[in-house]
Amino acid sequence: MIIATSYVIGILCCIVCCICWGSWGNAQKLVAQRNWSFELFYMDFTIGLVITALLGAFTLGSLGHQGPTFLANMSTLDSYSVTYALLGGIVWNFGTIFLTAAMAVAGMSVGFPIGGGLGWIGGIFYTYILTVADGNKYPGNEKLLWLGVVIIVIAILLNARAYGKLSSGQHKTPVKGIVCALISGIAIIFFFGLVAKSIDPIYGGVPAVGGVSGHLTPYTAVFLFSIGALVTTPIFNTLLMYFPLQGNKVSFRDYFKGNSHTHIIGILGGFIWMAGMVISFSRGTAGNNAIAYALSNAAPVVAMIWGVFVWKEFKGASKETKGLVWATLILFVIGLISITLSSE
Repeated sequence: MIIATSYVIGILCCIVCCICWGSWGNAQKLVAQRNWSFELFYMDFTIGLVITALLGAFTLGSLGHQGPTFLANMSTLDSYSVTYALLGGIVWNFGTIFLTAAMAVAGMSVGFPIGGGLGWIGGIFYTYILTVADGNKYPGNEKLLWLGVVIIVIAILLNARAYGKLSSGQHKTPVKGIVCALISGIAIIFFFGLVAKSIDPIYGGVPAVGGVSGHLTPYTAVFLFSIGALVTTPIFNTLLMYFPLQGNKVSFRDYFKGNSHTHIIGILGGFIWMAGMVISFSRGTAGNNAIAYALSNAAPVVAMIWGVFVWKEFKGASKETKGLVWATLILFVIGLISITLSSE
């Protein structure tokens, strides 16, 4: 397989991941223009995830001379590693369905900053607690770390405030979109750490705890993660199809009424997200883990740029509301810089 060994390449992998994770929502926006519900979009999205994970496994995961190939690693699976990889996919899938719902209800520039931002700072807390619990110190400046976290929290609150003002002007209630985003953020906090537990530490996985650690290559872990998402989509998605958060009830029969163009866009959305996942884990141990985490999870900044400047989601809003949107974007960037600089 091929794993990055250069610090610069490792950081570039994280930046590409950030762009992918902040951009896949454009596919949902495109099909929404064709009156295609987010629940139907999500089925194609999940198919795109699995196809892309397989492509990554049979290319980057099978070429080169670093470690076992994808098929060789699949032949030596252990229950510990498989469980964590699948569980990561299940937890992520639950959160991302609600994130997709939040984007459908409130837009990319609201759903992503609230849901993704909450997952971002929650992941920082989670990682910090694990570090301290292991008896280690944070490898850097804690003041800058927590300053960045506080700034991002303020940005999330300002974003929610801006959406509330926009919704009141349109005589809509903002609660549904915000609640969906919050649910997604809480779930997304944990998925990355779960998948990392399934990966062998020599490829960037979590070191052994109590003598047990994962034995998967990053590409095998990502493939099993996608399977966890695929098998739970009929469960999670069916609930939202029959109890819709927006629009009318839809069924699996409606899915087959979509044209090839609509289905391809959904699959493309899954390709974009999973390409970021594959590239992120291909970083291995190259680069500083704290900086890598901050960069990879800065997707809300990218999504906000798409939502505000391309999709014009705050077009027609008052000057005060637009001021809150600009303040949100600027604070997200400042928070990202602060967290990145906090690491040695």
